Amino acid sequence: MCDWKQGVIFPRGSENAAFAPYFVGRSYLNMLSLEGVVIGNVTFEPGCRNNWHIHRAAKGGGQILLCTGGRGWYQEEGKPARELRTGDVVHIPANVKHWHGAAKDSWFAHLAVEIPGEGAGNEWREPVDDEAYGKLP
Repeated sequence: MCDWKQGVIFPRGSENAAFAPYFVGRSYLNMLSLEGVVIGNVTFEPGCRNNWHIHRAAKGGGQILLCTGGRGWYQEEGKPARELRTGDVVHIPANVKHWHGAAKDSWFAHLAVEIPGEGAGNEWREPVDDEAYGKLP
């Protein structure tokens, strides 16, 4: 059984207070790398998800999610939500509106790998609709 208090593969980290305004529910963040490629271990409590957001870049950019534990969701605007499990990899192109987070009944952890790009930055948008999220299995 996984010890979510300590972390799945990498230590869980502290409560993600700096980004709390962009999440529904509680998440935790442990920055693993800030040199060259930014990598964060993000852990979501059951039901926690981030707001819709866009990884902006003029060239390059985007994000890769490496799912390390639990069950979660990823959705791009205009597409159905995709269930995520341990071992799944998600390639998120730059300038694509999306969200990701835990399933209602499961913790979820992933490594968020920021792809370097020119003029890269995050644009945080509205929360995921509670009714739409509630319909996910």
